[in-house]
Amino acid sequence: MTELAIDIFGQNFQMWLTYIIILAALIAYAVEDIPVELTSLVTLGLIMVIFHIFPVVGEDGHNLLSPRNLLLGFANTGLITVLALLVVGQGMVRTGVLERGAQLLLQLGGKNTLITILLTLIVGMLISSMLNNIPVVVIFIPIMQALAARINKSASKVMMPLSAAAVLGGMITLIGSGTNLLVNSALIQLGEVPFKFFDFTIPGLVLASIGLVYVVFVMPRLLPDRSGEEGENKHSGKHFIAQLSVAPGAKLVGKKSMGGFFIDLPDMTVRMIQNRGESILPPFEDHIIQPGDILVVAATRKTITEVLTQNKGLLEPHHPELIDKSFTSMEGEDSEKEAPEEEEVKTQDRMLVEVMLPPTSQISGQTLQNTTFAQKSACKVIGIQRRSRMIRARMDDIRLQSGDVLLVQGHPSDIHNLRSNRDVILLEWSKEELPAVHHARRALAIFASVVVLAGTGILPTVTCALLGATAMVGIGALNVRQAVRAVDSKIVTMVGAALALGSAMQATGAASYLAHSVVDMLDGAGPRTVLSVLFLLIAILTNVLSTQTCAVLFTPIAVSMANELGVDPRAFAVAVVFAANCAFATPIGYQTNLLVMAPGRYSFKDFIVAGTPLVFIIWIAFSLFIPSFYGF
Repeated sequence: MTELAIDIFGQNFQMWLTYIIILAALIAYAVEDIPVELTSLVTLGLIMVIFHIFPVVGEDGHNLLSPRNLLLGFANTGLITVLALLVVGQGMVRTGVLERGAQLLLQLGGKNTLITILLTLIVGMLISSMLNNIPVVVIFIPIMQALAARINKSASKVMMPLSAAAVLGGMITLIGSGTNLLVNSALIQLGEVPFKFFDFTIPGLVLASIGLVYVVFVMPRLLPDRSGEEGENKHSGKHFIAQLSVAPGAKLVGKKSMGGFFIDLPDMTVRMIQNRGESILPPFEDHIIQPGDILVVAATRKTITEVLTQNKGLLEPHHPELIDKSFTSMEGEDSEKEAPEEEEVKTQDRMLVEVMLPPTSQISGQTLQNTTFAQKSACKVIGIQRRSRMIRARMDDIRLQSGDVLLVQGHPSDIHNLRSNRDVILLEWSKEELPAVHHARRALAIFASVVVLAGTGILPTVTCALLGATAMVGIGALNVRQAVRAVDSKIVTMVGAALALGSAMQATGAASYLAHSVVDMLDGAGPRTVLSVLFLLIAILTNVLSTQTCAVLFTPIAVSMANELGVDPRAFAVAVVFAANCAFATPIGYQTNLLVMAPGRYSFKDFIVAGTPLVFIIWIAFSLFIPSFYGF
């Protein structure tokens, strides 16, 4: 079989087979007709079959591309580090640390919106240098939407800059992007000196700063204004009727309304206040908020969620036994201090969901207090939505109707059991886990420890990441199920396949051959020119292919080119790191681009128009700065 292949392909037939497999895999990844996971596994299986039939025999007589060697990519330290950091990042998201920090930015920026946007993008970029940038972008999307609304501009002017800033931040440290870690792991596999935590921080900051100037001042001018298209949906958030009880320590105590509104409740409409059994209707001009007041408000689900997670003791449950408990907790300071601890125990794993009352519901026509829904389901009704008319009554006094939508809070297992409850229809799409904000400080301490230990080199990065992920689960910021869900199957399968392809390129001589070919094509050009061409080639391909794939495939090629030219291989490895992160020109280039595509209402063309100049700006800056930085 091998002799026949030699007759057909020549002595380097294994190398050409490797090129064919890589080309087929890249086309499959780019077309996306087949799921990424399936493409990766088929590619890996094909490599294993081919190099079992046509083995690449080493000096010791063993197959260099045996199944065992090809599957080593799944035990790669870079891959494990990426997956562990995803868990750490999810812990930061679920405890509300990023959400709180983002809200603080809005306060720091004050009325100067340009400064607020600049500050937000800088902070987002710096956070992305330490965390996976996908959850960072998810958290900052509503902040950028709020900023756009404040200056009366379309969200399309700020969403793509947010994604670009996050990607630029990934260039600053070793753990800033999974791409960086994969390049580092490939260096270790090739026997080269790996990067330290801050090895390319200086050049990364230079390139990110130059790119940020374009992102802030030029990119918004190239993006379309789609404010007209957003008009229909701008205020389309569904409003629920909720019931709030003012605790003794609440910031509302002693406040008066201004024109019927309370400035400390900016996203809520107060429809009624009940004070000691007396119902007070707008505009509330003569009423001063007192502890024990019950506010009937209309608010979006997002606002109610913020109250649940950030304003402990403010939201009053509706069912009688809990209402009595909430009032008794206000009778003295000692009981008030104990309430939050008790709440922490009960709400370590909470979920919000919407349910609708069908025509056959037995609780229709009853008030919440008269139903046994809370006792049977172990879930609390937080809000009621009824579109037919404006409601000015306590939740306890509202008679439910078929078609009403209830906002319900409960343990995930209790929420799951609502599927079999005939009195309500569970709206599966509306499930949302509430942040475990009581773990925020511990989660922040874990994250800081990971960064410090990895940055100082006290422990290997992979060790720090694994310990951090374990600690997040240990403190309860995440449960095992949530931690597993944080692991991206696309990354696992794609990186495993890409590392196998990289091993095949190295073992068959494909990487070395390609490096020789590029150098020969440049006809004796110096290292600066070769480095610049390599960067541009990778930067273009990374906008069509996966950044991880480009990182793993081009690292052995870059190292071979550096050895061919007799220069520091790490300069060429840095080129792979930065170029693979230049995924600005297409929405498929990086996942953060896809995240901002819907809220920004972008088309494929928008990314090409606004993102392509940034690719070339980073390329030019790299070509001028990096060679001098590495001394050639």
